[in-house]
Amino acid sequence: MAHASPTSSTGRYSGTAIALHWLLALGIAGTFGMGLWLDALPMSPLKFKLFNWHKWAGVTILALSVLRLVWRLSHRPPADLPMPRWQAVVAHGTHHLLYLLFFAVPLLGWAYSSAAGRPIVLFGVLPLPDFVPVDPALADAIKPWHGSLAWAMALLVAMHVAGALKHQLIDKDGLIGRMLPGRG
Repeated sequence: MAHASPTSSTGRYSGTAIALHWLLALGIAGTFGMGLWLDALPMSPLKFKLFNWHKWAGVTILALSVLRLVWRLSHRPPADLPMPRWQAVVAHGTHHLLYLLFFAVPLLGWAYSSAAGRPIVLFGVLPLPDFVPVDPALADAIKPWHGSLAWAMALLVAMHVAGALKHQLIDKDGLIGRMLPGRG
């Protein structure tokens, strides 16, 4: 696909790319944490409320992921910093898998919610269509996939953070500064 804007001469990501990166980072971390908490809670009104918040956060993450992908496909990122080929392959592979999971995890959550007969009413106001028909057996099959892929995303996020910290603390090549807000 053709890229609409040239590579930034500063080597920094655009303000929009930075904002989408950090909004997704916070949303994914918070939603993952909430999911862990939900699994530990007994059935209660609090769990029901948090389950709805978790679903709203998932839909929001899905929407932000669409925006981020559209932005990324239409705006060229800064050039890669010099690094060994294997590191570039791991970095690009991690990013591609993260993008895949940005969509797969919330869509599986939506499918699970639909199959379990628990529709999503976004922010308690906007009912979203069921992604799949109500089917308890399907819900039982989907639920572990949602959780397993959420854990896979958490692992990839940890790899992404570890790689960024390696660049910052060992390579000292300024990689993290390219994605920090308010600089430049």
